[in-house]
Amino acid sequence: MATRAVLQTFERYQKERVAFVTAVAEMAKNPQNIEALQQAGAMALLRPLLLDNVPSIQQSAALALGRLANYSDDLAEAVVQNEILPQLVYSLSEQNRFYKQAAAFCLRAVARHSPELAQSVIDSGALDSLVTCLEEFDPGVKEASAWTLGYIAGHNAELAQQVVDAGAVPLLVLCVQEPELSLKRIAASALSDIAKHTPELAQAVVDAGAVQYLAPLVINQDAKLKRQVCCALSQIAKHSVDLAEVVVGAEIFPKILTCLKFPDEFVKKHSATVVREVAKHTPELAQLVVGNGGVGALVDYISDSTGNNRLPGIMALGYIAAFSETLALSVIAEKALPPLVSALNEEPEDHLKSATAWTLGQIGRHTPDHAKAVADTGCLATLVSLESDGASSEDLKTKCRRALKSVIAKLTHLPALDALVHRALPESVMKMVLEQVGKVLANDAAGRAQFVHSGGLAAVQQMAEAPGSKLKEAVEIINSCYPEEIVKYYSPSYSQQLLEKLESMAATTAAY
Repeated sequence: MATRAVLQTFERYQKERVAFVTAVAEMAKNPQNIEALQQAGAMALLRPLLLDNVPSIQQSAALALGRLANYSDDLAEAVVQNEILPQLVYSLSEQNRFYKQAAAFCLRAVARHSPELAQSVIDSGALDSLVTCLEEFDPGVKEASAWTLGYIAGHNAELAQQVVDAGAVPLLVLCVQEPELSLKRIAASALSDIAKHTPELAQAVVDAGAVQYLAPLVINQDAKLKRQVCCALSQIAKHSVDLAEVVVGAEIFPKILTCLKFPDEFVKKHSATVVREVAKHTPELAQLVVGNGGVGALVDYISDSTGNNRLPGIMALGYIAAFSETLALSVIAEKALPPLVSALNEEPEDHLKSATAWTLGQIGRHTPDHAKAVADTGCLATLVSLESDGASSEDLKTKCRRALKSVIAKLTHLPALDALVHRALPESVMKMVLEQVGKVLANDAAGRAQFVHSGGLAAVQQMAEAPGSKLKEAVEIINSCYPEEIVKYYSPSYSQQLLEKLESMAATTAAY
């Protein structure tokens, strides 16, 4: 009878512990309860339950602590201060798969907030245990471990290097080859987080054979997996020509271009980023993109997208066009200019306008034909407006100014130049416009008459006579294309000179 009473007491104690830790874990799901749980001392009460002799209690305690730590960096710091991490790390190598998942979740919840907290997780000895978990049979444990390693590596190059040194990369590559989709996704994401920081880290990912297993997954129909795979490939390709060539060598073209038509917005954005990171390195890689129909696919993509999703496509076209007049011509031929001008006019964000202005400058800077194609879209007036707009960012003003100079320096189409003469331009840009006008008029008799009729000649005379003007030399070159009488006729002081002559004549007549 006494034994039974003792057992009932212990059973009741165990049930109450289970009920308590389950209730706390459930309440910790709701952000509104977090502060109250913290004030009630939940963390101090949960800590000893991590070492409970009942596995389900240990698991729920780790889960509850993870949810608390996930809420804010202050609570994650409290987990570190309460010396909970060493207990979690110890249990990672000792307990069942359910507890390992909960412990890895708690470590991830701490590591995600900042590099300092991620370093605390490493200092607790977690890396070796997490890497060992990547070799577990259970895919859920591998997934939880890979996710935590990805969060640690994502902060900075130093932390990512520690993850690499722990031997995580080859095991993450093996996880990419597993049949479970969610494990593939998280392993690809972790590889991306490692590769993004430096060429050396990206090379470590390549050396483990990651690219040959990631590249075929580009055609997988799972949207989340495609996102992570495209992101990882772009993070590898961005660092150097050699790494970009490794990605291209895995035969991602033209398969990656089909992703630009995929329904998921993030898949489209990440695949456009891959194209950009490949095309930016050399004319040969840009030509490879063009030869696989990449320009047409990018044009369709930026035509159908809005906002930040447009950015990688816009920049990819700029990188391609920058290398040579032939590549720039292929961009023009694929009708890239209308959607670019549309982005320049419609996008509210300055950084998108900056990228678009830069791309237009790269397209128009090669020859007079390229410059005319850009000018014919009417975008030069928009560039001028943005450059002079006080609300524009400094970067946008700089990009617009440079684009204007690049295009104007090659522009020989007089009507386009004439239109700019009548606008309020910065003096440095106007000087370039007038210099171009002078070059064109010297060899174009019909253009000289056209420039007079449009009011251009009269406008430049006023500029020359403005106080402190630095445009006189450029105006004189234009004036040298005309008879002296015409220049005098259109000068602002001409009417005053006529009046003075008239008055002089009148005075002479009166004297007689």
